[in-house]
Amino acid sequence: MLRRRLFRDTGSVKNVRENVRERLFKIGNMFARKIRVEYEEAGERKPCPLKWLDSFSMRSFTNASVFDDTLPVADGLIEVGARVPLDQLKSAMEDWFRRKSYLPKNASLILTHS
Repeated sequence: MLRRRLFRDTGSVKNVRENVRERLFKIGNMFARKIRVEYEEAGERKPCPLKWLDSFSMRSFTNASVFDDTLPVADGLIEVGARVPLDQLKSAMEDWFRRKSYLPKNASLILTHS
């Protein structure tokens, strides 16, 4: 069964290698990269609440498949897959949080590896 999943929807050896690499990153923990998500307002850093992170991670709202491999874990902490580009993740999260009126206009979002 694992073999079928590894080779599903792949058209080349390169795609197979990338698929295998991505699945290996997920073994053990859900995703290999742990990212702290904080926002800074008036010089003070605060962790983004889990509610915000959950809201962003629901694809039915963001409709961006590149962020499918994001898993909110706790306040200020998400796990992401190897293919998730952090610069795009940050700007998409900032945009989503502002549209939902979670992030104040004068605040900035900060993503760092844990």
